[in-house]
Amino acid sequence: MTPISSILTRAGLQCIVAAIVSCCMATGVVLAADAPAPRVATTIQKSGTSANLMGVHVRDAALGWAVGTGGTILKTSDGGKRWKAVPSGTTALLTGVSFTDRQQGWAVGANGVILHSSDGGEKWTAQQSGTQSALYGVFFLTASVGWTVGASGTILHTTDGGAHWDDQVSGSNAILYAVHFVDSAYGGAVGALGTILVTADGGTTWRSHETDNAATFFDVFFTDVNAGWAVGNAGALYQTTDGGQQWIDRAMVCVRTCTRPADLLRVRFSSPQAGWIVGERGTIFRTVDAGFSWNEVTTQATKTTLFGLSFSNPAQGWAAGEQGTILQITAQ
Repeated sequence: MTPISSILTRAGLQCIVAAIVSCCMATGVVLAADAPAPRVATTIQKSGTSANLMGVHVRDAALGWAVGTGGTILKTSDGGKRWKAVPSGTTALLTGVSFTDRQQGWAVGANGVILHSSDGGEKWTAQQSGTQSALYGVFFLTASVGWTVGASGTILHTTDGGAHWDDQVSGSNAILYAVHFVDSAYGGAVGALGTILVTADGGTTWRSHETDNAATFFDVFFTDVNAGWAVGNAGALYQTTDGGQQWIDRAMVCVRTCTRPADLLRVRFSSPQAGWIVGERGTIFRTVDAGFSWNEVTTQATKTTLFGLSFSNPAQGWAAGEQGTILQITAQ
């Protein structure tokens, strides 16, 4: 497996990965790795590429997209039975993709690249971001309203589908890797050096909320205006129940022999109770009780790092990662 830091360096990221920590971390969430868990099936799908896939987004059981190195954009219309490459018009690393419906989508990446599609990802056109900073995370709430985040604390916001992108003042110089909103007002962004930013006014003002960990956070997800999760390197897992005012360390305790916890790279909830985490070394965790306990999903399908994660419904999702890996996840 190629080290994450190497991939991120090649991709243009300047992430400083925290030193290896003890495998047994602070308690708070039950890691029920040895407890009975609902069955999960994982199946490798043929992507037709060896590019590292950094992001994936699925709209339903049939339609999805993945993006990655070298300007790679893939699309499936049949649930991943066939993934086809579509022209992106760029060779830049693409790190994130977001669709609001079956037609309108955006992809972001290195050198301030923002691409837009209005035909379901068949054709892509460049939008003017106004920055040369690398962009790592993108989230669209509607076909008009969206945000993207990136290097040097960059946060850009649009209210017209990306025809115009405006800077929002983050108050941070840290690399920001992910952004997520539950509505037009409440959202969060996370990044390097333990950075967690929260807004209650659509990003007009962003407030920094410190954790007791200088971990690099790679992803954030809110299930409502109060409940949210952030994940990061060396097993970092934090939860908020008050809209991001306080973040509680829920790092998982190792119950099996390991040298260190895996980097956790994506977290998604497909319902308030059903959540998933993927990361380094093919790591997959699942919760069915709103994060009170997390079950490790044992899979022989892949041991490659998984960078992207998206669910079309609580029972079916896709993960994407190194060397063109696309993994279908089905909860049974």
